[in-house]
Amino acid sequence: MHDSLTDLVRAELATPVDPRARMMAAAIAAQYPGSARAVLFYGSCLRETQLDGLMLDFYLIVSDYGDAYGRRWMAAANRLIPPNVFPFQHDGLIAKYAVLSEADFHRLNGSETRNVSVWARFAQPSRLVWAVDDTARDRAIAAVARAAPTLLAAAGAVDGEQPLDWWRRAFALTYSAELRAERTSRAQSVVDATPERYARFSAAAMAAIPANARAGGWMRRRAEGKALSIVRLAKASLTYAGGIDYLAWKINRHAGTKIEIKPWQRRWPLVAALTLVPRLMRSGAIR
Repeated sequence: MHDSLTDLVRAELATPVDPRARMMAAAIAAQYPGSARAVLFYGSCLRETQLDGLMLDFYLIVSDYGDAYGRRWMAAANRLIPPNVFPFQHDGLIAKYAVLSEADFHRLNGSETRNVSVWARFAQPSRLVWAVDDTARDRAIAAVARAAPTLLAAAGAVDGEQPLDWWRRAFALTYSAELRAERTSRAQSVVDATPERYARFSAAAMAAIPANARAGGWMRRRAEGKALSIVRLAKASLTYAGGIDYLAWKINRHAGTKIEIKPWQRRWPLVAALTLVPRLMRSGAIR
């Protein structure tokens, strides 16, 4: 008997992490008293044993945007174009965290949304490093368990294709639906980093694909996804302190470029983001 997908996700989310990552998650949650529900740790840093000098990635799940923010426009921005993203520092480590409500986290991990940004990330390994109570923990697990079936369903089954190749093809499709500075081989490396994990999840994830799930529509997903990526970058230039510097750092790291942000770009980050991204797309630094 194969474990159920929920059991596999629950066990994976409970896998121990560097204590400093767990402490950082608790410090992030402490900034949102009364609204913080869960914090998830995800991304390439999960595979690293040395976290100094790296940027850790977290998702903060809150009960409601109105409860999370003291300023209405921040709540409105999070509601209209989720998520909001913020920088964070704790105990010598740096991070960024994205904010989603429990309702949006559940929805954006499922097939009811064409946008890939959440379900593509949580079809990959992640850790639940903080939860306010067992109910919040169970809701986060249930939301994450929706991601892998959504990913595989969106890619669609191909006769004779091996499970790991299905995962690889699915991630390649999702990478094509967002602005990316990473090399084109990055999507395959996601699976190849831990092939045993994807082999272990395959049967349960396939069995959990909804009967009414539809594959395809990737031309529309790409157009909408890249446009939304630009809108999110523009929004981040307003909500994320130092966002334009982070954008340059990430592109330089993944694309091997040497972008230097000028003083005027820091003064006018929205204009800088809107002018920088098209130029980088034309040059091929981001795709």
